[in-house]
Amino acid sequence: MRIVLASSNSGKIAEFKAYLEGYEVLSYGEIMKPFEIEEYGKSFKENAIIKSRAVFQRLNDKNAVVLSDDSGISVPLLGGIPGIYSARFAGKDANAQKNLQLLVQKLKETGVEKTGAFYTAAIAISTDKGDFSVHGWMHGEAVTNPKGSNGFGYDPMFIPRGFDKTLGELPKSVKEQFSHRSRALKLALILLKTLIKDKK
Repeated sequence: MRIVLASSNSGKIAEFKAYLEGYEVLSYGEIMKPFEIEEYGKSFKENAIIKSRAVFQRLNDKNAVVLSDDSGISVPLLGGIPGIYSARFAGKDANAQKNLQLLVQKLKETGVEKTGAFYTAAIAISTDKGDFSVHGWMHGEAVTNPKGSNGFGYDPMFIPRGFDKTLGELPKSVKEQFSHRSRALKLALILLKTLIKDKK
């Protein structure tokens, strides 16, 4: 049974493949020409389902299992931004560094050095039986002094609850134990096993 990931984000793909060890996991770009998917949803869940469903339909394979993720960081002090716009916070041509710099700038403008923040991960699974989704969260603080080169995205400016180092400083093995995506993946794995069992 192949699990196809509806993502072209190398960081996310690596996390998924590591967690889903034992399954044949492919990014959709490995089996078809990547195409643009408009994320018009108003929540992480809606955008995750939009992506997994789009790839499932393009595959045109009733036996396919497509898994996608929509995730991001939210800062309540800033009204919840960047939220679902985390990946494109700095504009259409945004990259991880530009997004990080803009969020740091926004925080500095408030005069604080750190404030509460949380990551959300919504994982969607699309099969011929329909669309399913689960969520995972990770709470902590966003800081204006990014540190570390581990992880990706906003990791260098996020200190998870119970730690005194950013995700950018913590080893990948530590992050995988409690990250928002890991928590969502644990639930997704339960769904996957059920869906795959039904296909046998």
